[in-house]
Amino acid sequence: MDALIGLLGMLALMALGAPIFVSLGATALVMIAFEGRPLMDAAAHSINGINSTTFLAVPFFVLAATFMQKGGIARIIIEAAETWVGHMRGGLGLVAVIATTLFAAISGSSVVTAMAMGTFLIPAMVARGYDRPFALGLVGASGTMGILIPPSLSMILYGLIAELSVPRLFLAGVLPGLLQAVMLGLWVIFYSRRKGYASANRATRSEFISKNLRALPAVAIPLSVFAGIYSGYTTVTESAGVAAVASVLVAMLVYREVRPQDLFKMATEGMKSASAVTFIVMFALLFAHWITGSGIPTALVNLAIALDLEAWQFLLALNILMIILGMFLDAVAVMLIVTPIVLPVLSQLNIDPVHFGIVLIVNMEIAFLTPPIGLNLFVLSSIAKAPMSEAVRGMLPFVALMAVFLILITYIPEISLWLPTLLMN
Repeated sequence: MDALIGLLGMLALMALGAPIFVSLGATALVMIAFEGRPLMDAAAHSINGINSTTFLAVPFFVLAATFMQKGGIARIIIEAAETWVGHMRGGLGLVAVIATTLFAAISGSSVVTAMAMGTFLIPAMVARGYDRPFALGLVGASGTMGILIPPSLSMILYGLIAELSVPRLFLAGVLPGLLQAVMLGLWVIFYSRRKGYASANRATRSEFISKNLRALPAVAIPLSVFAGIYSGYTTVTESAGVAAVASVLVAMLVYREVRPQDLFKMATEGMKSASAVTFIVMFALLFAHWITGSGIPTALVNLAIALDLEAWQFLLALNILMIILGMFLDAVAVMLIVTPIVLPVLSQLNIDPVHFGIVLIVNMEIAFLTPPIGLNLFVLSSIAKAPMSEAVRGMLPFVALMAVFLILITYIPEISLWLPTLLMN
């Protein structure tokens, strides 16, 4: 009963607008003190959690994303993608999917991906006769791949809380990310033919070569990250450092859209974002420490045993719960709340925690698209200067598509587990 009161108090704080880290931290501290458990142990648990080499990857990836967003990378990737599919029916919609997939492998963030891509793509799509709600929905849904296609900050956070291998989680996100891109692309082709959207002129050979060569340095950054990690030459943290340095050099020396005098300001922005993530993780670990000792996970395991739940039934109920929570809570908050509670149940039901991590992240993707809290809705509505009702209307078909995608990911675990099993078994 006391634990339930604590959870309700935390949800109330979030509903009143308190930051995630305040809601998690205040709830955990008050409940730990109320239960008579030593606060010193709780503090040590939080500090030890972020005192890891894996967590050091977070500020480096955040810094890399900041320079990629400001350095003209989005526009250059869009131009390269257009030389491949721009001449097809609905070509600019396909450009949105392909370019966003590539940028997602650089940014690691859904909101950053949607913002960077939406700035260029939504005005261009509207100018070529695409319905604005469709453009908003497509860029919003494509932008969510920023947390699914590695390297993903959400995967790093989940790996820290669940104590899982981050490289294994990265591999688990590759095929689901590509599957999501294919599903979005097929919907674009179907919808564009139905609406009769115009296509652009086919790129000349010289345009094709020059624009793709220009995009190579940007595409090389995530490739270098993967090559370093999975060849064994670098750790996740070292690869993140390489990505941060490479993004600065590419933005300054190759594309020359970042001036030396901009470096300090952009680095400051990146560090502010990284500091916010640090506070969230620290208090999320504190919250997990309280949850573990509160008896909630044990009670949930006993309930699953008493109800004789099978794995598919548990995952179905959990997906429904997470979709509902995602409508009213920040997507990251949903992950941080759900993960420590359900982890003990996963082993009881023989659910692979890596597979569950991908299911959780797909639920987070849907949360970015659903009102009233969906961040991608607000970002794209602001960029396009469109009313929120129009953004919501445009997102609805893509939310339905993402629901189908969630079912596939949930009940065909091989989509997530085949690649990490093949390469890291």
